[in-house]
Amino acid sequence: MPSTGSGSSAIFHNAAAAAGVVISAAALAYIAAAIWCLRAWRRRHIPVAADLPPVSILKPLCGDEPELYENLRSFCDQDYPAYQVVFGVRDAADPAIAVARRLVDEFGPGKLSLVIDERVMGSNYKVSNLANMMRTAHYDFLIIADSDIRVGRDYLRHVVGPLNDPGVGIVTCLYRGRAHGSPWARLGAMFINEWFLPSVLVARALGSSAFGFGATLGLRRGVLEGIGGFPALAAHLADDYMLGELTRGRGLRTVLSPYVVETLVHEPDAAALIHHELRWLRTIRSVQPWGYAGSWLTFTFPASLAGAALLHNLPWSMLLPLLALALRVVLHYNARNGLQSAASASVWLVPLRDILSFFIWSGSFLSRRVTWRRQELSVNSDGRIRMDKELLP
Repeated sequence: MPSTGSGSSAIFHNAAAAAGVVISAAALAYIAAAIWCLRAWRRRHIPVAADLPPVSILKPLCGDEPELYENLRSFCDQDYPAYQVVFGVRDAADPAIAVARRLVDEFGPGKLSLVIDERVMGSNYKVSNLANMMRTAHYDFLIIADSDIRVGRDYLRHVVGPLNDPGVGIVTCLYRGRAHGSPWARLGAMFINEWFLPSVLVARALGSSAFGFGATLGLRRGVLEGIGGFPALAAHLADDYMLGELTRGRGLRTVLSPYVVETLVHEPDAAALIHHELRWLRTIRSVQPWGYAGSWLTFTFPASLAGAALLHNLPWSMLLPLLALALRVVLHYNARNGLQSAASASVWLVPLRDILSFFIWSGSFLSRRVTWRRQELSVNSDGRIRMDKELLP
C-alpha cells in the first residue's frame, strides 16, 4: 500500500507539471499573438484627413534633453494649412527656454509662442504647465505631445482626421524608440519596440481601447472642457491615460492612430534605465492593476524558463525555453522591420532584455514611489499622486 507521503508528492508533482504547461502555453501564445499583430500593423493604411481644421500644438517642456531642438522643430515644420505651436515651462531658469526661443525666432511669433508661468494647480507639474499654456492656444483642435517626440512633416495631416467625428474623444499614437548612445539606450528602445508596443497591439486585437499616450493626444477644446479641463487631471501621475478614461466615461471613442511617432531613448547607464522603466511600470500598475499583475506572461523567455522548471522530470521540457527564445528573436526582427528602425539587429540582447524586464516588473511591486522630472512622488492605488519632495535642478 503506497504511503500518504508518496501520494501527496505525486499530487504536488502533477499540479506543478500542470502549472508548467499552463505557464509555457500562455507565454508562447502571447508571443505568437504579438508577432501576428506586428505583422498586421506593418500592412496598415494611414489615411490623410480630407478636412484640415486649424490646430494648436501644446508642447510642455522641462529641462534640456538630447536632440531637443530637432524634436521640437519637427512639430514646427508641418505640411499643414494652419497651426500654432505653444511651448510652456514652469521655471524661468529652465534651459529648455533657450531652445524654444531659438525656434520662435526661426519660425516667427505668429506661429510659435512661449509661455513661462510658475503657477501650480496640483501635484502633476506637467498638467499645471498645460493649463497655463491653454490661455495662449488659439484653436479648438488641440494636439498635446511630449518634448522627446519627433514626427514627420505629414504628422498633422494623418493624426487630426478622426477629431472631425463628434463621437471621438481622443486620438493617440503609438511610438517607437530610437536608441541614443549607450547599449543601455538600445535596451531601453527594445523595451518600447518589443514589449510595450506589441502588448498594446495585442490588447487592441482583443478589443481594448483603453489607451492614451503622451506621445500624442489629440482632442477638441469642447471635449477637454466637458471633462473638467486640465484640473481634472492635475492629481494623476498617468494624466495621458486619465484623459482617455474621462472621455471614454462620457461615451466618446478613443482612436489609436496608425501613425507611429518616434521617441529618443537616452539611458547613459544601467541605473538610469532601471529607474526610468520602474517609473513607467509603476505608472501602468497604478491605472491597470489587474491587467498589470497578469502581464508576467508577456516576458516570454523567463516565463518559459519557469514553466520548464515545473516540468523538470520531462525530457522535452527544456525545448520550451528554446522555442520561446526563437519566437522572441522573430518578434525582434518583426519589430525592427515593421517599425522601420535603422538600428542594426541586436539578437544577443534579446534574452538579457526579457530577463531584465521580468526583474524590473517584479521590483515594481515593492514600492509606489517614483521620481519624475524634479519631483519625488507617492502614487496611491487610484493613480493619484502626492509630492514628497521637490528636487533641485
